[in-house]
Amino acid sequence: MFVFNTEACVFILYFLFMIGIGLFFFLKTKSGGDKEYFLGGRQMGPWVSALSAGASDMSAWVLMGLPASIFAFGMGKTWIAIGLAIGYALSWIFLAPRLRRFSIKANDSITIPQYLTNRFLSKNKALQIICAIIFLLAYTVYAASSIKACGTLFNQVIGIDTTIAMYIAALVIISYTFLGGFSAVCWTDFFQGLLMLAALLIAPIVVLLMVQTGSLASKPLPEGFMSFTSNWKDILSGMGWGLGYFGMPHIIIRFMSIRSEKDLKKSRVIGITWTTIIIFMAAVAATAGKLFLGDLEDTSTVFIQMTRTVFPTIISGVLLSAILAASMSTADSQLLAASSAFASDVYKPVLRKGQATDKEMLWVGRLVVMVIAIFALLIAANPNSGTIMGLVENAWGLFGAAFGATIMLSLFWKRFNLAGAIAGIVSGTIVDILWLILFNYSFGDDKVGLITNTPFNGVYEIIPGALFSLLVAIAVTYATNAPSKEVEDLFDSAVVSTEE
Repeated sequence: MFVFNTEACVFILYFLFMIGIGLFFFLKTKSGGDKEYFLGGRQMGPWVSALSAGASDMSAWVLMGLPASIFAFGMGKTWIAIGLAIGYALSWIFLAPRLRRFSIKANDSITIPQYLTNRFLSKNKALQIICAIIFLLAYTVYAASSIKACGTLFNQVIGIDTTIAMYIAALVIISYTFLGGFSAVCWTDFFQGLLMLAALLIAPIVVLLMVQTGSLASKPLPEGFMSFTSNWKDILSGMGWGLGYFGMPHIIIRFMSIRSEKDLKKSRVIGITWTTIIIFMAAVAATAGKLFLGDLEDTSTVFIQMTRTVFPTIISGVLLSAILAASMSTADSQLLAASSAFASDVYKPVLRKGQATDKEMLWVGRLVVMVIAIFALLIAANPNSGTIMGLVENAWGLFGAAFGATIMLSLFWKRFNLAGAIAGIVSGTIVDILWLILFNYSFGDDKVGLITNTPFNGVYEIIPGALFSLLVAIAVTYATNAPSKEVEDLFDSAVVSTEE
């Protein structure tokens, strides 16, 4: 039953603010082209770039999925957070500066598929089409997790039917992404990143202080809750999450959009600091919730229950808007990355043979945003679609396995060629999906994967996928012709400009 309370008012105001940002950039960029809509004209400042990259990464899993896992099983589940923190830092340090310069040298590429094709000075569009197909598949699943989180939040807080809440959230996300493009997405992500940081700093710290002073009754932690020891599969799989950052298009495209090398260095410090704090405080939130709440039937609501119990409604409404922020900041980035891949890498070069106008590209991109969002909504509304964390895990693994090794080789290996890039992406995709089906996917209450009782069950599919992608890419590159002198010269010029 719908309850129109203070928290509902806060949510509505928050939605209106996000749509307002979309309208602002729609009016501002009406005369811009696809570079403006899909990459913000490469004019993003350090704070916006850093928080946008972080917020687009930290979806609802950081406020619902990760705290739920730690709340239920203890601190041993923080290996995912540790792997993510390390991977994110390494991507800013090693990948970001080269990708920005290489994408400019590679015919001013505005999408990852476009960059990979232009990096090898190829007119063959096979790579762009393959990438676009993977984007559309993975991003539809990924966006579904964010929409599902919004539905859970609205149902818990104001009693709206979960499915109806999903439709409302999807409509708002579509609205400002459709209107304002990359600039609107980055600026909404900026504000949403600040809100997420505030919520994760305030809520758990206040609860811990109240427990410490006796204002709240404390419940004993289960034996072994604070232990970081875990089995080797959990540690390996948790660290494996960090591999995803090297192939996550909606995150690394932020590196391409930064205004200058100087701004990139500032963004690096801001981004790494923000993400480290967010991940650490998510673990603190789980611990505070365990001390305060004891046990919950639905562990994904630990942050919601803790916040609503301790804070006045207007404050809890603001803090809970952080879950909306986490969900929306990821979904909008995914929708835009997928639409840019289709519009720039399939529609314009293949379907329109390069004849599409800037205005036409803008509207095709907007149409694709709507189509992907609709399919994501259908997945999210399906009760058999899985958990929020499960959907994120599947999409994250696919991206990391498919693109991570190929992107890094393209930036650091002069001998790397187009055939190796295609082979790496295709092999990583196939191995990731097969490993998921054979060893990890749940086909019932007690059966995990089609093949059970092996050492491979429970090992995150991103690890074998990324490894096979790397090995196949290297093998095919050596088995085929070396790149032309023009391609090698492009590599040299990008390396020099990166090191200056």
